[in-house]
Amino acid sequence: MPLYNRLKEYRARIGVNQQQMGKLAGVSRQTISQIERGDYSPSVTLALKIAGVFEVQVEDIFWYEEDKEDDK
Repeated sequence: MPLYNRLKEYRARIGVNQQQMGKLAGVSRQTISQIERGDYSPSVTLALKIAGVFEVQVEDIFWYEEDKEDDK
């Protein structure tokens, strides 16, 4: 159940690195890195904070797609 994101793209738009993004969102650089790699799914609260930094809707940055399994 992967949660996809465009966090790296949005960071680039405003010219901040992972360390700076972490400070803006109140988390560590490592957390930002893990979110961008898809290794960590943020809480709803954190996703809202991140979206708030960019003044966009959560769905603009994060989205969910179910894994598609072949029916046999």
